[in-house]
Amino acid sequence: MYIFDDKRKTIHYTAGGYQNGGLAIRDHFVRIGMGMSCMRCVLYEPELPEEKSKIGIVVIHSDDDYSTFPIGGELARRGYRTLCGQVRDPGATLEERMRDILHVVQFLKEYPGIEKVVLMGHSGGATLMSAYQSAAENGTGIYQGSNMLSPCTLDEELIPADGLMTLDSNWGNGSMTLFSIDPSVVEENGRIRIDPELDPFQEKNGYAPDGSHYSEAFLKKFLEAQAERNNRIIHQALDRLTVLNAGKGFYAEDEPFVVPAAAQFGPCNKLFPEDVSLLAHTKEPYILLHKDGGETREIVRSVRRPRGGSSVSRFCRFAFIGTVRSYLSNRSVLAGEDYTIRDDGAYGIRWENTFNCTPGNIRNVSVPLLAMGMTGSYEGLAAEEIFHNAGSTDKSIAFVEGAGHNFDNMGRDEFGDTQKLTFDYADRWLSAPGRFLN
Repeated sequence: MYIFDDKRKTIHYTAGGYQNGGLAIRDHFVRIGMGMSCMRCVLYEPELPEEKSKIGIVVIHSDDDYSTFPIGGELARRGYRTLCGQVRDPGATLEERMRDILHVVQFLKEYPGIEKVVLMGHSGGATLMSAYQSAAENGTGIYQGSNMLSPCTLDEELIPADGLMTLDSNWGNGSMTLFSIDPSVVEENGRIRIDPELDPFQEKNGYAPDGSHYSEAFLKKFLEAQAERNNRIIHQALDRLTVLNAGKGFYAEDEPFVVPAAAQFGPCNKLFPEDVSLLAHTKEPYILLHKDGGETREIVRSVRRPRGGSSVSRFCRFAFIGTVRSYLSNRSVLAGEDYTIRDDGAYGIRWENTFNCTPGNIRNVSVPLLAMGMTGSYEGLAAEEIFHNAGSTDKSIAFVEGAGHNFDNMGRDEFGDTQKLTFDYADRWLSAPGRFLN
């Protein structure tokens, strides 16, 4: 059941927030579902519907609340209806989150005036959106084979969207967990210590606050150990899953699973936030958007700055704290013997064994696709992998010079209004004649 808040308010939106002036849009509080477990969303739409408002866009992250994230207002003031919100339970399995997207797609398909629905995945939201669209187009059986670490348990028939956009997608939630796992962590009797030979925040290993440079020897040693610890943790979870499925677990349906130094959000990511020579440029030339509105086609180079962080591996809040099933469903991907991270990408990740990584899911997606990367973000280079793997015949890719992960210029005015550049380009792609509009 879909329930609208009857109290509609007219607001004025300009890039950067709600202000006086600008294009008038309306927002509606929307509850999708019933009771305490419903999704709480905000629907943004232009005050005066136009041709582009026939397109409804879903903006929901795999974890975070996107109700007030800039995407909703930016697209609404360009004419689109945009539904932004949060999944019901950020700690649930990926299947449960995909069920949430089904309800949102159904809501927009039934909304008066909307004729096409496009999914937009930003960051980890691209994992969720690509998994949903892949399963909707091909059936959930595509992720139920014996090769899957965690076979998909959904049996509903999903409603495919008409298009997909990935804006600065990460490499997939499973891949980001792999990148975040600290191989220098040694677990002993329920406590941890840090092996200094594998600690990326030791000066002797190449760390420097103003920009690290890790040697080939250290990178090889670190990445081999990272792959080994990652795969070992996955097999530990699989062993517990076997026990659970035999009815011999600590609890009937699932059980707690805690992994030190394995949370997959920003401060945990290792190596490439510190050493900007990693993930530094694309393999091939692509469109690069500049502040003056011009476009060039070139090898795209990162302009990000080193983070200059410090180890967070000893802290509880940077551990993965969840369950066996949620870890396998949301965070697990195997690293092969050829796993490595280079200047032009990440290699050796076994995307085919999971559905929590966008580069793997996108192979099974055929609807029009737009992949955009932000050159000020260390996740931006994933756009090339997504574009290369995409099964769509109608696929586009572009990079925004100087944009950070959240589309702003990160205080570097030499790159201009990168948020405007991003959404102007998305607008041109969405409104291209014959793609979604007649």
